[in-house]
Formats: sequence, C-alpha cells, structure tokens
Amino acid sequence: MDSNEPMLLLSSRIGQIGDLGLDLLWRFIHIVVSLCHIVSGITEAIQSYAISLGLIQKYTSIDIEKLRCLAVVVDIEVARDVSKVVELLQWLTTIGVKQVGLFDSQGLLKKSKDMILEMVPGSMLLQETGEKDISPDRKGVAIEFISSSDNKEAVVKAANILLQRHLKSSHPENDDEGENVFTETHLNEALRVVGENVHVPDLMLVYGPVRSHLGFPAWRLRYTEIVHMGSLKYMRYGSLLKAIHKFTGVRQNYGV
Repeated sequence: MDSNEPMLLLSSRIGQIGDLGLDLLWRFIHIVVSLCHIVSGITEAIQSYAISLGLIQKYTSIDIEKLRCLAVVVDIEVARDVSKVVELLQWLTTIGVKQVGLFDSQGLLKKSKDMILEMVPGSMLLQETGEKDISPDRKGVAIEFISSSDNKEAVVKAANILLQRHLKSSHPENDDEGENVFTETHLNEALRVVGENVHVPDLMLVYGPVRSHLGFPAWRLRYTEIVHMGSLKYMRYGSLLKAIHKFTGVRQNYGV
C-alpha cells in the first residue's frame, strides 16, 4: 500500500467538506437575501395600502404645483395592457397631476391614444393645449404620447441651427472660450425655431422589469428625477402617491 494514499484520501475528504461548506454558505446567504426581499415587499405593500386608505397623514397633502411635468415610462411588454395604463392615468388625475408624458419605445400607446383619452375623464392631448390651459385650476390631465422616434429630426435641425450660429459668431482672432458654450436656453430657442416645444419632465416613473429609462430620449432628461416603480401589473396607488410626495417634498437646487 502506498504511504501517500492516506494523505491523498484525507486531502480529498477535506476538499469535499470545504465544497459542501461553501455550498451551504451560499444557500444560507441566498435564503437570507430572499427573506429580506420578501419582508421588504410585504412592508412596502402594507405601507402602500395604509397610504391608500389615508392612514398615514403626511401623504394626504401634496404640493402638486411643484410637479409641472411627469413622465411615465412603460415597458413594451405591458404597454399592450391599455386598461392598466388608463387606471394609472386616472390615479394621476385624482392626485392632481396636470401634465404627463406617456412613453413606450415602439409607440404602441400612441396608437391607442383616442381610446385612452376617451377613458380618462377631462384628459386632452398636450399638443392641443396652450400654456394657459395647463394651470393649477384646470381639471383633468394633458397627455403627450412619446416614442423613441419622436423629435429626432427636430433635434438634428436644432443642432444645425446652433452650429451655424456658432460658425457665424466665431472669429479666428477671438479665442474667447465663453462664446463656445451652448446652454439650455440656446437649445430651447433652437427647438422653438424649428417648431418643437419640448417638455422636460421633472419626475420620471419607470414601470418595467429593470432600473432603466427604457429608451426614453436622454436629451429630454436634463434635471429629471427617475424612480423605478416595478411592474405595471402590480402597481399600487399608495406607492404612486409616496413617490410623488417624496419628490414634491424635496428642495430643488439647479445651480447658478
């Protein structure tokens, strides 16, 4: 019998015990994380239900005037469920939101806009309203239907306008870097020249499986707060109210 066999056998046993220990540790961590996720979900559901019933007083009053424009991003897989989108818009109308940009990447909701507008009382297309129509005293919500392909040509035209202005104002003998800065005001002015009045959302609520803006035009997200709300199928009124309340309760500092 080889004298090294007992040592090899012991080493093999130790390796098996180590692998088993690591496997048990991994399973234990997985169980703990899963339990924490379940407890967090149950707590969130209970809190949402309590907010819906008005049991948590701080959520009963919202300074909705601070939320001038809200964007709602819907995952393409659930955008076909128009009834859930209508229910969400009805909730937003109840809360008092006046302006909503409704986005899905392929524009499926845009194809159902007539049905959506008919089913949401007091709603109208944002393009058909003026600045005076979107006021705190007006009932109903103004809706803009957005897809990934919207406004791309307008942005290109606006960029060309800014480039031409820069080339005209540039002089070889003048190396002042301050003249080469494009501000938000310049962009908005160029967009108005090409006939586009772009509404930048203050808050974006994302209903989808991942924490992403799901293709929403990034150039419209200048100072936007983004909140992931989970799946549209399991949306809750209390969670919606909580997200809007949290946004309106925070002091906004945009810099100088």
